[in-house]
Amino acid sequence: MADQEDDFQMALRMSMQNSPPEPKRSKPRDADSPAEESSEVKTRRLQQELMASAAEKRMLYARASSPSPPSPAPAASPVSVSRLDLEANVVMKDRELGAELSVEEAKQLFSMVFGAEVTKGILAQWSNQGIRFSPDPETSMGLVQHEGGPCGVLAAIQALVLKYLLFYPDGLGKGAPNMHHNLGSRTLSSSHCVASTNFSSLSEDAKARALLRSMGEILFSCGSNKRAVVATLSVIGDDVTRFGGSKDEVIAKSLEGLSIESAADLHKVLRVKTYTTEESVLQGLESVIPVFRSRMGALLFLISALLSRGLDLIQADRDDPSLPLVTAPFGHASQEIVNLLLSGQAVPNVFDGNMDLGGGMSLKGISRTVEVGFLTLLESLNFCKVGHHLKCPRWPIWVVGSESHYTVLFAPDTNVQDENELEGRESQIRKAFDAQDQSGGGGFISVEGFHQVLRETDVKVPSEKVDLLCSTGFIVWSEFWQVILDLDKTMGGLKDSTGLMGKKVFDLYHFNGIAKSDLNGSQVNSGGETPVQRPRLTKLRVSVPPRWTHEEYMTDVSVSSSANEFKEISKPEPPQHAPLVDCIRTRWPRAVCNWVGDAPSIV
Repeated sequence: MADQEDDFQMALRMSMQNSPPEPKRSKPRDADSPAEESSEVKTRRLQQELMASAAEKRMLYARASSPSPPSPAPAASPVSVSRLDLEANVVMKDRELGAELSVEEAKQLFSMVFGAEVTKGILAQWSNQGIRFSPDPETSMGLVQHEGGPCGVLAAIQALVLKYLLFYPDGLGKGAPNMHHNLGSRTLSSSHCVASTNFSSLSEDAKARALLRSMGEILFSCGSNKRAVVATLSVIGDDVTRFGGSKDEVIAKSLEGLSIESAADLHKVLRVKTYTTEESVLQGLESVIPVFRSRMGALLFLISALLSRGLDLIQADRDDPSLPLVTAPFGHASQEIVNLLLSGQAVPNVFDGNMDLGGGMSLKGISRTVEVGFLTLLESLNFCKVGHHLKCPRWPIWVVGSESHYTVLFAPDTNVQDENELEGRESQIRKAFDAQDQSGGGGFISVEGFHQVLRETDVKVPSEKVDLLCSTGFIVWSEFWQVILDLDKTMGGLKDSTGLMGKKVFDLYHFNGIAKSDLNGSQVNSGGETPVQRPRLTKLRVSVPPRWTHEEYMTDVSVSSSANEFKEISKPEPPQHAPLVDCIRTRWPRAVCNWVGDAPSIV
């Protein structure tokens, strides 16, 4: 016992000196003995150092928490003060980084995200993607993706970033106002805005603040606007303050050799901190934003969103909680991840509300209008039906989903969201029809539901056509819609002899953040052989014909009946086609698109 006390006292003295004193020995050192320590001596020395470190931290903690002022201490050497200050910084850093997850929480989180049979390749994809802006002036507003998999997380953040850059440029000052100021009060018809698309003029400060606001808004939305959880890494420690170089370089150095391959790895390095106000979460994010720029950034943000919502609520949102959120075999973000970041709930479907299947079973969809929306190629292939909440968000910005990738579509003019007479009538009829559709977007309703639609929309279909539509016992949308198109406006239909109802021309922009080859041939490396890898921004001119077929539209030379409507005084250019056009047509049926250069890519 006396030896242990002596060891402890010596360990304390060792920690307060420039170099460790000679270890206590039971016999003199043999001059001919080898220079290397024996295993017994090495073990003893390590124990002493650990005991000294623990004692110092307890002393510091006791001094910091003591209500009475400390008694005068003898003057300490500069070395000992420096040592104590360093240890104090470590203690403070531990507190600032937040708390550990419990072992069980770490297991639940890892299993929920990756499942039990995740491959090292998928884990590598999600551990090597930071949240960083493109260095190219033309795409400087965009987040760059280098790894497959986390594109769903990046695209959702990108959509919110564009909201702030396009429509709140004056709010990106150094203050931290309410993130949701005036959002709920905006109406599409009363607040027209045309944003600048001169992205090369954006300052680094404006982009950084747009990113902070976007991340904070998403996390606070996941926490039901009551809280946000920010996840970071313990391995960062106080390296940023101790070492020279930029913060990004220091953090990259700290992450060397770090891999997340199990729940145990997650438990070892993850630290989380909870915030209960929007201002505090912005400040918390700003303090650790270099960590989110690092290669672990996308994974940390996903974890932050899941913990902000709460792991139990995440599982309750889902239709099948047994499946991992990152899908096999390619490690893509599931629709549940995208919906969580867009709507605050990890529901798996894109239709509005819940769908009752009977027998106490239901499928969960989007419960409210969102800030930025979602379109998908799968709807054009009749695999799903995107509801009004996602298709018509508050701002004209959409995450676009394909079979294997997520990109972003946006308009600088908020008028593209306004409905003209034709679109308003079409939306009214379709909404009434969908309300009676219990097929999960299959596009058919019962006879009783059909009569309810006619009453709600004041459509006066001739009796012989009603009998024909109802002859099979159910009504198909495509057949009903053809009747509406042939029915005159005076009877509630959409037949218009003037050809002017529904004219619209506008611009859309599409951003694909994954580094793809620039195939135009203008950007090559010094050897002139391989195209440069870079994100792409494509401008599209979109014309929505007033007629119901493209042939009718091409023969129609139109003029605008009002100065407030979009004008088209010449025949449109021949249409171009790409899978993105099919996505656009799920929002604007019959849209005709044109662009310059290579076709926009959604893969």
